[in-house]
Amino acid sequence: MDIVDLSRFQFAFTVMIHFLFVPLTIGLTFILAIMESVYVMTGKTIYRDMTKFWGKLFGINFALGITTGLAMEFQFGTNWSYYSHYVGDIFGAPLAIEALMAFFLESTLVGLFFFSWDRLSKEKHLIVTWLMALGTNLSALWILIANGWMQNPVGAQFNIDTMRMELSSFSEVVFNPVAQVKFVHTVSAGYVTGAIFVLAISSWYLLKGRNIAFARRSFAIAAAFGLASVLSVIVLGDESGYEVGAVQKVKLASIEAEWNTHPAPAPFTLFGLPNAETQTTDYAIKIPAVLGLIATRSLTEEVKGLDKLKREHLERIIRGQEAYVLMQQYRQGDKSAVTVNRFNELRDDLGYGMLLTAFTDDVANATPEQIAAAVEGSVPQVWPLFWSFRVMVACGMLMLLLFILAFWHSAKRTVNKPKWLLKFAIFSLPLPWIASEAGWLVAEYGRQPWAIGEILPTHMAVSQLTVNDLLISLGSIMVLYTIFIIIEIWLMIKYARIGPAALHTGKYDLEHAATELKGD
Repeated sequence: MDIVDLSRFQFAFTVMIHFLFVPLTIGLTFILAIMESVYVMTGKTIYRDMTKFWGKLFGINFALGITTGLAMEFQFGTNWSYYSHYVGDIFGAPLAIEALMAFFLESTLVGLFFFSWDRLSKEKHLIVTWLMALGTNLSALWILIANGWMQNPVGAQFNIDTMRMELSSFSEVVFNPVAQVKFVHTVSAGYVTGAIFVLAISSWYLLKGRNIAFARRSFAIAAAFGLASVLSVIVLGDESGYEVGAVQKVKLASIEAEWNTHPAPAPFTLFGLPNAETQTTDYAIKIPAVLGLIATRSLTEEVKGLDKLKREHLERIIRGQEAYVLMQQYRQGDKSAVTVNRFNELRDDLGYGMLLTAFTDDVANATPEQIAAAVEGSVPQVWPLFWSFRVMVACGMLMLLLFILAFWHSAKRTVNKPKWLLKFAIFSLPLPWIASEAGWLVAEYGRQPWAIGEILPTHMAVSQLTVNDLLISLGSIMVLYTIFIIIEIWLMIKYARIGPAALHTGKYDLEHAATELKGD
């Protein structure tokens, strides 16, 4: 692996581990707020105990989520220094706001949640809990605004004098439609994660016959909240597909293994085996017109296949090649009006010209073979996207089924839930994490070869490090993060097994175990 591959792998590893913690934090905050709201409205202390107990598990996850997020932000400076130089003025703004929110607003409210139960009235504490939930979501908003700009870079333009991207409209960056769709889709997925987490552990208590009243109420809240959330994820996922079809046509075509452009409306490939050599999908099962409806909201507009997109990329690479040469001439002192005006005409294709730097140092005299290689490299591999998307959707459908069944039995007030349903809930615990990681792969791998969509190729964004530098830092991160995961799992299992007895109220099963825990 070279420097680019190692840098990408290190960042991907860091983010994917960090993203194991984030959805649960987002989801649990709202469940805590709902449980505490019921406590304030009914005055039943069991709901306060539920808030406190699930809050303990939330606190463990929150602490480790913050810890794993720190290394990710440092890597922009250490591993992606040219990226930071090139787009730091734009990307840095939402990232800085997120950091301020995470470390000051969010952390302060989390502290108040844990330490103000006996110092605030229950109404004031409820306000703190809701603000904590909103603060956590706002923190996620700014991260996704930054990420959305990487996918769809609006509100900025290249300055040939500074050789950097500069902000032209902060409001366009904030209200970027890709960022907004990603935000609502991602936080909804977090709500599902929180709901599955509570549902699965509550089901385990019910199967064991422990803390029945506590578990039944937790099960009911998780089932209702989870059903609403998973329906939101599906609806917002459809909207996300429409935005991808509008601004990331290559990603959409790769997800669907759309090798060739079909007459409108395009069919949706439900299943198949993408074959990159033959540029076909073997054993494809297609549903007529569905892809056209998802991507264009019409039956008459075509969805471009990879064949047509590559031809467009060829034209843009040739125009970008000229823009790149003009930029070099300008930097060497040729600042004539002819050079500047022609560069401005080709400015939007400069990034495509930069793709050639992966294949030659002499961009001006790139051969047809090098240009053809740049065209092939302008689209990601199809099979990782094709299968990641379908894994994500399959997990979503299983979770929808689970929440429908769980909500149905909760609504019927079935005293004894079917054992098969409880086991289904327990074994479904990994599903939201699998779906989230698969969705992340679709979003991030799908924009390759770009670090910033159509502006900055990934291979140009890395720092000038050595392979040894990266191997040492990668090894350190892998060891450290593995320890974090072990700590998370160990603490979660330990407190989940103790259950609400960890609150030492004297009302729950295994109080002796809670005493032992206190003495640890």
